[in-house]
Amino acid sequence: MGMGASSAAIPDTPTIGTATTTGANTATVTYTAAVLGANASSFTATSNPGSLTGTGSSPITVSGLTGSTNYTFTVTATNANGTSAASNASNQITTNADTITVEYLVIAGGGGGSRGGGGAGGISYNSNKTLSPSTNYEVTVGAGGSPGGSGAISGTSTSGTDSVFDTTTSFGGGRGGNSYQAGGEGGSGGGGGAADVTRAGGSSNQTSNGGATGYGNAGGTGVTYYQDGGGGGAGAAGGNGVTGVGSGYGGNGLNTWSSWASATSSGVGGYYAGGGTGRAQSGTQSTTGGLGGGGVDQQGTVASHPNAGGGNNGGSGVTNTGSGGANGQYWTVGGSGGSGIVIIKYPTSKTITIGAGLTGTSYTSGGYKYTKITAGTGNVSFA
Repeated sequence: MGMGASSAAIPDTPTIGTATTTGANTATVTYTAAVLGANASSFTATSNPGSLTGTGSSPITVSGLTGSTNYTFTVTATNANGTSAASNASNQITTNADTITVEYLVIAGGGGGSRGGGGAGGISYNSNKTLSPSTNYEVTVGAGGSPGGSGAISGTSTSGTDSVFDTTTSFGGGRGGNSYQAGGEGGSGGGGGAADVTRAGGSSNQTSNGGATGYGNAGGTGVTYYQDGGGGGAGAAGGNGVTGVGSGYGGNGLNTWSSWASATSSGVGGYYAGGGTGRAQSGTQSTTGGLGGGGVDQQGTVASHPNAGGGNNGGSGVTNTGSGGANGQYWTVGGSGGSGIVIIKYPTSKTITIGAGLTGTSYTSGGYKYTKITAGTGNVSFA
């Protein structure tokens, strides 16, 4: 338009500037308003492809773009009389690759109890993992170990099974030792059994891997006669047996996921991976399993504890906590280890697909989504 443009004139076409990628889903576009012509009340940048728009003064931000995609942009000016013709197309930009940042907890199955308490499954924790959309990530939830008889010929308990998320593996909790057997190595070690000589608790083999920090502790030592070791927990070692007093307590689990506190009501926050207790011969040394679901010996002074076993049998670890099973009295059966769990926290703007072979539930709490994978082996993906 010229200097003599009428009051009914639409704005002149802006001059396009430079488009710049500012993320996976955003870009900025600069422009220069025309010198001549009716004043514009607004300016709009439009993407090609997609016809996504943004308005404002230069530079304009355009949102909602797709990651790893080529775009150009045009700009128009608008006043009360209408909208100008579109400017020339901008330079071509390529948006950044789209990513998803997640926080996750991988807990393996706890070890089964025998005379010694079962060790808790190892914990792996990562507060800042970058994933790609539309990509499959492996998940395995480890089972708890089976119990063993506490006598020398009554069978051997088994260690828990590993849990996996992508490149991170948490190792199953070590089995509790029987009357003549040391505790097993695992994410947290199982407690040592004891009869004629001292038996060591199992060591922890849980280390940092796949970008996650590992947590696990050794099982307690069993001492003669029949003062057995407690299973190690993710937060503390299992207690040692004390001659003439009783067997060792289960090591406590961990509750360090402070950013998950608001999600406790959805069954996400709280303690995980407590060790199973050794036999509480006198009731003065070992009365509880480790915080985080550790199994409890029925002979302890807290026989009404919800994790206690029936009769003289050891109590089982709590499902989906990775806790260890408790000691069984002589010639009885220990407790099973608690199964593991994988928990993933991610932005509410993202969605998860839980693949075949997995059992899972999702919650929204405190501005984030939480998905608990409670059983199986399969893949998850995000969008």
